[in-house]
Formats: sequence, structure tokens, C-alpha cells
Amino acid sequence: MKTASIPLGEFEQRIANIRQAMAARGVDAFFVYGDEYRKENLRYVSNYWPIFERGGMLLGREGTPVVLCAPEGEQVAREMSVWPDVRLLPDFLCVTVPDEIDYPLATYTSFRALAAELRQKGPLGKLGVAGLKDMPAVLLKSIEAAFRCEIADCADVLFDLRKRKSENEIACLREAARIAEAGFRAMMGADLIGKTERYAAGIAEGVARREGAEAVIFTVFGSGDRSARIIGRPEEKIIEDGDMIMCALAIQYEGYVATCEYPFAVGSYSEATRRVLDVLINASAKGYPHLRAGVPMKQFVRAVRNHFREEGLSEYDVYPPLHGIGCAEAESPYPDENTDAVFEVGMCVNTDISLFGLEGGSNRIEEGFVIREDGAQTLFPRMRAYYEDWLKEN
Repeated sequence: MKTASIPLGEFEQRIANIRQAMAARGVDAFFVYGDEYRKENLRYVSNYWPIFERGGMLLGREGTPVVLCAPEGEQVAREMSVWPDVRLLPDFLCVTVPDEIDYPLATYTSFRALAAELRQKGPLGKLGVAGLKDMPAVLLKSIEAAFRCEIADCADVLFDLRKRKSENEIACLREAARIAEAGFRAMMGADLIGKTERYAAGIAEGVARREGAEAVIFTVFGSGDRSARIIGRPEEKIIEDGDMIMCALAIQYEGYVATCEYPFAVGSYSEATRRVLDVLINASAKGYPHLRAGVPMKQFVRAVRNHFREEGLSEYDVYPPLHGIGCAEAESPYPDENTDAVFEVGMCVNTDISLFGLEGGSNRIEEGFVIREDGAQTLFPRMRAYYEDWLKEN
């Protein structure tokens, strides 16, 4: 039984919002591209997430949206999509092979036929597209040849709509976070010394699946010297006594992704390692009060980076310490020290407070929050308690 999900009415409101933007921009139709990796926009508008193949959704000024997929994924699309009109396109076949694959039972439509349908209902002078930077050039050429109209990059329409989350979206993120935290804590509490990084990652991933993860989007892992690999994958390296453990577990639930990363070390670790952990946790504490509606985002970034400056560690600070979350693990906003935009109620953000390349090891804190009027609500209550206990004891 699903703990949280996005109801049909919310998808209908999303389509209405897109159509409002279409009218404001003089756009006659709207195409949303997606594939297994760049899934977020397509999932947001249709709930469909392709496997192996490409996918899309085509929206006119009126009528039901059309979900587009390839033959192998047809039943998945029909199972997942909130829209009943699902059609097959040969342009979306398996992305990993150059061969022409024969699907004898498939009944295809074409971009040309879809454009003709739209023209029967009204003029088609401008097609808005979300995903121009994601799709292959050959697919874009096929769309241009078939629609024979102006193509406008409208990715910002969806980026803007996705910045503020509904309570249903927040509930999905909370469940993703619960699962991620359960997996991470199981790994963190295990006896990892003498085990491989892949063994350790497997503990976290296995528990996450058991707890209901729709997908493990990634597990970033590095121990000891390998903790300096900013986004390294788990390898066959043996975890040794005193090793820093840099692990980020990103879990998806109903299309929403939450990432859990507690910085910790195993066994008898050095004072240099303890200092890295302490600076990161204190930097998080400095930034936390600025996660509040109406506060300029740059204040959070500056608070974190000023702490690193005070500790003489700025050279190990490799990127901004905060980004948005939702249907993607990292999405807008992604502020820096000059971002004047303010936090808004309903935004969901993830700290990404990191130090890489120090003698004592490298690590970061990734903790998700919901922005409210009176402050930020953590998506990871046990993680927050861990940090508060550390601050009291150190």
C-alpha cells in the first residue's frame, strides 16, 4: 500500500498551469521529453518513467494529453501514466543500440500525424519544448521536420512550477527520506571494518528496497583516501579501522528523490578526521537558521562558507552548499553567495555542505528540508538529532 502519492487532480492542475503559461507565451502546443535518466519533467506531467527507451508527452491548448513511448515500454506506460491516451513512436526505441529493432505487434503513430491532429483543432505556429537540451539531435530534427513551426525552449516553465511543492509532493519526499534514512542508519550501525565498500553500500540499498524504495537513484561511496572522490562509486576497497566514510544514499519514492548523507568514521579515527566532522556539523548549524521563508538564499550560503573561512578551510569547499530537491535529486534553486532570491513557503531544499581533500578525510552533509513561514522542517529527524547531540558533546 502506498504511503503517499500524487492524485489525478494535482496532475490536472499541473496541466492547467502549463496551459496558462502557453497562452502567455503564444505557444500552441507543448512537448515534454523524458528518458530513463532525464525523467523528472515527464514524471511531473504524466507520472510515466521510461525504461531503456525514450518518452514524451504532447499537450495541445485543449483536450487530454498524449503520452508517447516505445513498444517495449508500452505496458509500463499504461500502468504508470495518469493519462489514458498512450501511443507508440519508433523515434523512441531502445537508446543503446544502433540496430533497427523489429516489433511486429507494434502500431505506431508519428510526429507528423500528431502535428496534423493538432492542426485540425487550431493553428500550430509555435511548439514549446521542455527537454531541448536533453534529447538527441536526431530526435529534435525529426520533431522540427514534422511540426514545421517555431520551436521554443520552454524548460523554464516546468523548472519554475517544480520549485514549490504541494503537501502531496512533500509527503512523497518525506517517505523517500524515511526510507533513505533507514537504509543509511542500517549501514552506519553495521560492523564495516574489514568489509568492502560494496558490501557496506549493499546493506543500505537492501534495507531501502525492503522499506519500499521505488528506486535507488545512486549510492555515492568512498572510504579512507577514497572519501575525496566527490561522487565516487563503491568499489572493492576494504574499509579499515579509522576510515572516514563518505556515503550518500539517494532514494526515489513515487517519483520524488531524497538523499541522506551523515558524515562519519569507523573505529578509532584520528583527531584530524574528528575535526573534519566537527567543522561540517558546525557549518550546518550556522546555516540552519537562514532556511526560512522570506530570507535571501545567499544568507545560508554565506553562513556556511564564512564558517569554512574562519576555520581556514575554504580551499577544500568545492561547490555551493544547497540545492533544491523534488523529481530530481538536485534541481532549482541552486543558490550561491550572490543569489538575492528568497526562500518561499513550500520550497524543498537539500544541504550539500562539503569539504574535500583534507588530511583527515573528506565528507559532506546532505539533509533535506521543507521551507515554512517559521523556519525549516527537516525530512530526516534522526539525522537532525545526531547533529544536535554532536554539538552538545563537542
